[in-house]
Amino acid sequence: MCAVIGAYIEEPSASDLDTLTKVFYESSIRGLHATGASWVKENRIHTFISANPAGKFFEVFDLKNTINEDGNLYLIGHCRYSTSDLDYNQPLWNDHVAIVHNGVVSQEMPENWERLYGYKCKTRNDSELIVHTLQANKSPLIEFPDASMAVVELYKEKKLRFYRNGKRPIYFTSLTNGGIITSTKDIAVRAGLHDPIEIGMNAYTTMGKGIFQKQFVEIDNAKDLQHVR
Repeated sequence: MCAVIGAYIEEPSASDLDTLTKVFYESSIRGLHATGASWVKENRIHTFISANPAGKFFEVFDLKNTINEDGNLYLIGHCRYSTSDLDYNQPLWNDHVAIVHNGVVSQEMPENWERLYGYKCKTRNDSELIVHTLQANKSPLIEFPDASMAVVELYKEKKLRFYRNGKRPIYFTSLTNGGIITSTKDIAVRAGLHDPIEIGMNAYTTMGKGIFQKQFVEIDNAKDLQHVR
């Protein structure tokens, strides 16, 4: 269990940054072992990761420094719950895209990933398979139909894309000047956000300046296990 975070905020105020900080703090209920963020500035993706909970993370991390030259904020974050070690924390990134992921892509041993999926990975974090899938211009939801996924992607071109399948939750709260993504409704509400909505499964939602669009993916026999009683 981990938490994913995403934010696109036009000309964020001090209040907006305080709310986003609260989102990180409230998200840490889903992961105290590591905290990380990626953001777009100077025409590239920057990343900062600390093997600490959000409280320690924000002792040295200042959201004001992540605001882009255009005055807007494009950011993703992750709070990790580790079941093994503290290596390969998120976000994971390359020159074009960074991702945060809650779930499991593969339970195969990392030494088998290249043979099974065709991707040579640098880490032993199976979330890296999503990064390689995006680099190959493929759909993670289609490539890994048996995975559990709640993902937020951040692109160098100053846009975010987020989605889930039926095995993990993800919520979106609309702001007058953008939007914030959280793993759960409770996290959003505790952080002071209003009217978070659950994102439907198997739909890619993209947001950025002047952009808010959805692309639905048809997957046979897909079930929303978040709502099985």
